Amino acid sequence: MKFHEFNFDDKLLDGLDAMGFEKATPIQEEAIPLIMEGHDLIACAQTGTGKTAAFLLPILNKIVTTKNPKLNTLIIAPTRELAIQIDQQIVGLSYFLGISSIPVYGGGDGDAFVQQRKALKEGAEVVVATPGRLISLLNSGQVDFKHLQHLILDEADRMLDMGFYNDIMRIVGYLPEKRQALLFSATMPSKIRQLASKILNNPKHINIAISKPAEGIDQQAYIVHDDQKVELTARILSDTNYQTVVIFAGRKESVRQLEKELQRKKMSVKGFQSDLEQSEREEIMLAFKNKQLRILVATDIISRGIDVDGIDLVMNYDVPPDPEDYIHRIGRTARAETTGTAITFVGPRDQRRFKSIEDFLEREIPKKDLPEGFKPGPEYDPSKRSEGSGFSRNKGKSGGGKRFGKPRSGGNRNDAEGSGQTKKRFDKNRSGSRSKPSGGSENSPKSN
Repeated sequence: MKFHEFNFDDKLLDGLDAMGFEKATPIQEEAIPLIMEGHDLIACAQTGTGKTAAFLLPILNKIVTTKNPKLNTLIIAPTRELAIQIDQQIVGLSYFLGISSIPVYGGGDGDAFVQQRKALKEGAEVVVATPGRLISLLNSGQVDFKHLQHLILDEADRMLDMGFYNDIMRIVGYLPEKRQALLFSATMPSKIRQLASKILNNPKHINIAISKPAEGIDQQAYIVHDDQKVELTARILSDTNYQTVVIFAGRKESVRQLEKELQRKKMSVKGFQSDLEQSEREEIMLAFKNKQLRILVATDIISRGIDVDGIDLVMNYDVPPDPEDYIHRIGRTARAETTGTAITFVGPRDQRRFKSIEDFLEREIPKKDLPEGFKPGPEYDPSKRSEGSGFSRNKGKSGGGKRFGKPRSGGNRNDAEGSGQTKKRFDKNRSGSRSKPSGGSENSPKSN
């Protein structure tokens, strides 16, 4: 289905043309008509399906056609990275519309808080917020949601995993009862359905099941001892064909250690985790997107939020907590019909967890021999129970309402809204001051 078939405003279509968008993805094809008809919606769709544009396009179209310059739409996202990414997509899509938006997230000094409060008070049409900072602004008593028409929760499952349920319900208490509410989630466990029953009114349901990694990903695994991981990482990265690399580690300490070790080997690498100031995060991510930085070592803070095309290699320095996290991590490569490689290090305590990922994928991931010069790795026998190797009692496949193992890396408020310099993005008349939008993100022409 082509975008012009949705009867969007001509200026919105001009923005889509400028970004090279032509054909809608399945989630867009199903969600856009329902949203334009005014239905509440609960949608199960993973990152990479085009879900952001699925809710932004009909909302932007409504705003430009009603021409009511009030705070119209609130989008709640779990992390600052995702909030910034959504705001950037609004900038591109609304280039010809003159619609203003602002990302609202924690950190920064008092000036950032004042700037965000002023933008909300003076009438940004769209606010993209993390829950904690929005609660702080609401407590100031100077945010008026009485004209709000739309509430959108993006990655709702992750917000609940991070403990934001009470914050979300507090925020909803400030909103008018008559509104359109949209809930997007990668999985649909019972707690999401409970949340939906409290904030949505007779919603329509969409389930876009993309539960398996893209076919273009070459998945590999190494069975290793923990003390072999650093040297094996360096050996793999000596392959110059891997020009753009993301390495996911389970703990901030591992990120710091690996960053130092690879820097000692003169590699272009930076660590990315929640302790960094926001200005540092933005500088690192910009360098990575511009190919000025080859290797990014990160916690799961960016596993869903990163939006970079052309990643050649994703490495799981530690086995992800559950199959869903594995899919999100390796999904950073082989996007938009490209190819890529995903390599996972499986330590002695991770074998049962890794086997559960293979069971979920319904395939065996090839185990590679360690390079010449390495001592033998441990035997791969996931039937053996090693201390700390298993999942929690709540076993079950991703999406079934039960979660595997330990909490997500980065799953705390510091990762969502830690210290940092809030980036100024509020401009009431953006369309006249921004450079022309470029393609990219979930809905690039290649992905259609």
